[in-house]
Amino acid sequence: MPRPGFMASLLEPTPGRLAFALRLGLICALSTYLVERYQTPEPALTTYLVFFLNKPDRGTSLILHAAMVLLITILIAGILIAADVVIDYPFWRLGSMAALSCGLLFLASASRLRPIAATIALIVAYALDLVGSAPAGEVGVRGLLYAWLMVALPAGVSLMVNAILAPSPLRCARQAIASRLELIAHSLESPGPTVTAERERALREGNQAITKWLKLAHIERSGDPVERRRLREAGGSSFALLALTERLAPAVTGRNAPIRAELVRLLGEAAVAIRRGDCPETLRLPLDAVSLAAMTPETRDALHRLAGLLSGFGITPPAPPSAQPARKGFFLPDAFTNPEHRHYAFKTTAAALFCYVTYMLLDWPGIHTCFITCYIVSLGTTGETVEKLGLRLFGCLAGAALGTAAMLWLIPELTSIEALMALVFVGALLAGWIAAGSERIAYAGYQAAFAFFLCVLQGAAPAFDLTIARDRVVGILFGNLVAYLMFTRVWPVSIGQRIDILLLGLLRQLAAMPRVRGDRERQGRAAEFWATLATLEKHLDLSRLEPRSIRPPEAALQPRERLLDILRPLAGNLLFLTDRQGRELIRAGRQLEWMADQFDARIVSHLRVSAALAPASAGPDTSRQRPAQLPFSAWIDGPLADLERTLDELQPMATGDTRAAA
Repeated sequence: MPRPGFMASLLEPTPGRLAFALRLGLICALSTYLVERYQTPEPALTTYLVFFLNKPDRGTSLILHAAMVLLITILIAGILIAADVVIDYPFWRLGSMAALSCGLLFLASASRLRPIAATIALIVAYALDLVGSAPAGEVGVRGLLYAWLMVALPAGVSLMVNAILAPSPLRCARQAIASRLELIAHSLESPGPTVTAERERALREGNQAITKWLKLAHIERSGDPVERRRLREAGGSSFALLALTERLAPAVTGRNAPIRAELVRLLGEAAVAIRRGDCPETLRLPLDAVSLAAMTPETRDALHRLAGLLSGFGITPPAPPSAQPARKGFFLPDAFTNPEHRHYAFKTTAAALFCYVTYMLLDWPGIHTCFITCYIVSLGTTGETVEKLGLRLFGCLAGAALGTAAMLWLIPELTSIEALMALVFVGALLAGWIAAGSERIAYAGYQAAFAFFLCVLQGAAPAFDLTIARDRVVGILFGNLVAYLMFTRVWPVSIGQRIDILLLGLLRQLAAMPRVRGDRERQGRAAEFWATLATLEKHLDLSRLEPRSIRPPEAALQPRERLLDILRPLAGNLLFLTDRQGRELIRAGRQLEWMADQFDARIVSHLRVSAALAPASAGPDTSRQRPAQLPFSAWIDGPLADLERTLDELQPMATGDTRAAA
C-alpha cells in the first residue's frame, strides 16, 4: 500500500545503493548459469534466495552464507526424521505441520529466535508438504537433498562474489561517517527543506549501523585498533554535530560567516580523509580570530560547543574495559503470560493450513504461493501485517508484469544461456534497487524479484507458459486475502496499543540524558533516543493503515505527533549542553522524570498491553514531588514548558478494542 513519498523512496539514490544492486544482479546471473547448466529443480527459487543471502557489507553477508547453509543442513536432517513417520499418513502429516508450525511461530513471537523462527516454520511446513506430495519416498528424499542444494548453490556464488567485490565493514563505516560530514557541511552552506529532510532521515538511522560495522571489522581484524577507536569517536561526534546543526546554523551566519566557511572546509577535508582511511585526530575551529565579546550569550555558547565537538573529533580514547553484558533468558519475560504470542502462532498457522487445504482440495498446486504468503506477511500487529501485504502485492504485480513482458517479447529471441543471464541481471538489478532502499520499501523489491524469476526461469530451457505467472499471482492474492481477514477479524492487535508505551520510553530516555556525565555517553543516549523516535513515528504511520474498526482515532494520533515535534528539538538542546551546566542538566532530568511519571500514571497504566513492551521500571512513582520551577537555559526553558502543557492536554488513546469494550 503506497504511502506519501513511496515513489520517491523507490527512485532516490543513496550511498552504496547502486553498488549493492549491481552485486545482486551479478550473483543472480551467475546462479542462473549454474542452475541452467546443471538443470537443478526450482531455478527461480534458487536464484531468488540470493536476495536473502546478501547485505551491503561483506562481513554480514559472509555470516549469512555460513548460517543459512548450516541451518538448512540441520533442518533437512530433522525433516527426514519427521517425514519417515508421517509421509504415508495424510492426517498425521497435516497434524505434524500444524504442531511444528504453531511451536516455531510461538518461538518467533516469544523468544530470542524471533528473527529466524518464522522462516524455519515456513521451511519445515513447506518441506513436509513437498515430501507428502512426492509419488515415492525415495523421490521425496531426493527432493529434500535438492532443497539443500538450492540454498548451498547461491550461498557459494554469493560467497565468492562478496569476497572479491563487497566492501569491508570498515570501509562501510568510513563511507557512512564521511557522508554524514558532507551532509552537515551541505546543511550549513545551503539550508533548505530537502537538506532538512535528509538530515532528519540520517538522525533516525542513528549510529547502530556504524557500530555494527565496526564490531564486524574487529571480528575480521580489518584496520588497526587505533583506527577503529577513532572511527567510533568520529561516529559519535559526527552524530552530535548532525543533531546540533539546526541549532548551530544561526551562530555561523551574518558577521560570523567566515566561521561557516572555515567549518565547511574543515568538514569537507575530514570527509575526504576518512574516505581514504586517514581519520583525523582533531579539528580546530579558529575562534580566536572572531570577536566573541559582541555576541549574544547563546551565540557564544553555540560556538564554544561547536569548537568542543570538533576538538574531540577522532581522539583515540583508551580501550574501554570489556564489561560482561547482562544475561538474557531464551524466552521473553511474558512468553507464557501474554496471550498475544499464542494468538499469533495460531492465526498464522490457521491461515496457512486453510490455504494448504484449499489448493489441495481444488487440485491446483500452482497457487501454492498462498501457503507461503501467510508465513511471510504475518507479523505481530495488524498495522505491520497490512503494510507487508501491500508491499507484497505491489512487488508481485510489478515483477509479474515485467516477467510477462519478457516472456512475450524477449525470451522468444534468446538463443544462448548468456542472453538469459543478461535478462536475469537486468531484472535483478531493478528489483535489487528497490530491495537496497529503506526497510519501508525493501520487501517490495524482494517480491518483485521472486515474481520476475518465476516468469523467466521455469525450467532447464526457456519456456513461455503464462499460466505459471497467473497461478503465482492468484496464489499471492488469495494468501493476502486470507491473512488480512485472519489478522483483522480474529484477535486483532492494533499497533496503536504500543504507541503510548513507546512514548513513555521516549520520555524516560530523554530524562536519562541529562543525568549521564561526559559528552560521549550523552551522545550514545541521544542516538538511542532518535532510534526510538524513528520506531514511534513508524508506528504512528502504520496505525493509519489498520481497519477503522481497530485503529486509534485521528483525534488521538495528531496530539501525539505534535508531542514528537516538541521532543525532537528538546533532545538536541539537551545534547547541546555540557557538563559545565551540570546543575541545570540535573534539574532538567528531574523535571522530565516527573513528567514521565505523570504520563505513566494518567495514560499508560490504563493500557492492557504486554509487560515486555514497557520500559524497565518499577512503575509510575506518583508520590514524587514536583520539581521546583527554576529558570533553565534558553535552550530548554521554552521546550520544557511546551512539553508539560502538551502532556497535560493529552488524553488516553482508545483503540478499536477498547472502544468496543466501553
